[in-house]
Amino acid sequence: MAQTSAVLFFSKPRLQSLLDELRTRGYCVVGPTIDQEAIIYDEILSVDELPRGWTDEQAPGQYRLRRRDDDAWFGYVVGPHSWKKYLFPPKTTLLSAEKTANGWEFIPRADDSTSFALLGVRACELAAIRIQDRVFLDGPYQDPLYRERRQRLFIVAVNCTQAASTCFCTSMKTGPRCEQGFDLALTEIDSGFLCDVGSDVGQDVIAVCSAVEATSEQQQSAASARQQAVDQIERRMDTSDLPGLLLGNLDHPRWKEVGDRCLSCTNCTMVCPTCFCSSVTEIRDLNMDRVDRERSWDSCFNPDFSYLGGSLVRNDTASRYRQWLTHKLDSWQNQFGTSGCVGCGRCITWCPVGIDLTEEVAAIRETSTP
Repeated sequence: MAQTSAVLFFSKPRLQSLLDELRTRGYCVVGPTIDQEAIIYDEILSVDELPRGWTDEQAPGQYRLRRRDDDAWFGYVVGPHSWKKYLFPPKTTLLSAEKTANGWEFIPRADDSTSFALLGVRACELAAIRIQDRVFLDGPYQDPLYRERRQRLFIVAVNCTQAASTCFCTSMKTGPRCEQGFDLALTEIDSGFLCDVGSDVGQDVIAVCSAVEATSEQQQSAASARQQAVDQIERRMDTSDLPGLLLGNLDHPRWKEVGDRCLSCTNCTMVCPTCFCSSVTEIRDLNMDRVDRERSWDSCFNPDFSYLGGSLVRNDTASRYRQWLTHKLDSWQNQFGTSGCVGCGRCITWCPVGIDLTEEVAAIRETSTP
């Protein structure tokens, strides 16, 4: 995507025009909304469904909504949902087979014609999408479902103006400002939205908002709002010796300590925007006349995920946590040329016992084997 240099501005009432234009172009618009006392991502038809005036307070093992002192539409951080489910669905039928008079007939997966427009994508989430692009699109073997959905994707990013206590995107160099990978990137200020255009189709879509070139005062207000998020980030992860640190300390006693706390519940991998483990299962109907081959999200925290040769390769929680963290922060670099962590902090917030991967890395570094 070629980003244009001019920064545009449009008033808040024009955001509905943007949603209407995307729907007119055939997109299913997915954005933030409130459900079950959390800010989640779901299809939205109106800006009235946005979490206007709400924010989220987060800490290890803690999440709650509270009212803001203003009516900001995007004044929250990130919730339990990530955008990966719209590109890499939690469950997919890959192939079906039906018994006929002439034997078994294979039925290919139906083409997926859904085009998604994602509204409210944060910088760390843009980084996560780029990481999954490497997993599913780079190299000789591509995932066709991911590729089909990715090619039809339209991204309206939103720069962070607030951070949670669990955020550490600055350590991972993934935010909080959106730099690339979007069609449009918005920064919310009191009077409206400043907009960076990142693609030709984004340029066409933004025309419906009657956007004008932003004034220097508006640009300064946007810069101050973005800096507020930077200033609020206190959590850090030292990445200077990653990769190498974790794989060089596979017998460190800290693995046993965190294993005693970990519930192996898989929450961290389910909320992570980059984790991509999956399993394929054959599902038969009761009459034994049809079989569906389904791919579902899985987790390296599930004991059976490491079942190989009649036994479990990782048969205790400590070894499963070690597998997850060393893969994400260490061996992922060798596989994909990047860390598997974007610093969104979801795994910290949604861990029932508040395990913090930044603390675990720091503890191993402090007493690591030379």
